[in-house]
Amino acid sequence: MTVNERILVVEDDADVVRVVASFLEREGYRVQVALDGALGLDAAFHDPPDLVILDWMLPVVDGPTFLTRLRREQDVPVIMLTARSEEDDRIRGLETGADDYVTKPFSPRELVARVRAVLRRRESAEHDRTAAIEHRGLRIDPEARTVERQGVRADVTTVEFDLLYALASSTGRVFRRTELLDRVWGEDFVGVDRVVDVHVSHLRRKLEPLGADGMIATVRSVGYKFE
Repeated sequence: MTVNERILVVEDDADVVRVVASFLEREGYRVQVALDGALGLDAAFHDPPDLVILDWMLPVVDGPTFLTRLRREQDVPVIMLTARSEEDDRIRGLETGADDYVTKPFSPRELVARVRAVLRRRESAEHDRTAAIEHRGLRIDPEARTVERQGVRADVTTVEFDLLYALASSTGRVFRRTELLDRVWGEDFVGVDRVVDVHVSHLRRKLEPLGADGMIATVRSVGYKFE
């Protein structure tokens, strides 16, 4: 088996690290471990990994701070680990730029499946180069993966870009949340459709300085459309 992607696991629980590393290595991934957030940032900045598995409750530098600092420098995909009761933390993590989350206690096989899905989505996005979309001055360029209007650029994450591109590629069409999950997160994503709402809200805030936040319309009880 040849996979070769390198996964950075930032987790302070040695038992969790041991199990996660074992399952990832069994699938062919190379694993690097950091036992606190500061060491994790050093590792990520020194040699950017292909994906980060990030615990939300970390010593020295906690998960939210880690993700905020990481996003200033890199767009590496991140899967966060949270306790089952920490719904607010999961929402905050998605708003900060996490690509997916897994709640503790979790199945290592489920985590590996999420890793595969996120990496596959990233690879598909990088290879799916199509024409740029321009609408009312807003330019969405899949080649450069940029969103800008009148010289002002929105700092969107990979997931936010893919979500916006999916909506803008069919102007006026109403997308159900489940359909957007399939298109952007992949058919094997097992999270809840609230993820779509969180990313749309975050995307609107980033488009607001461009005067383009109103282009994503909510269709009540159904989903979203690009107007």
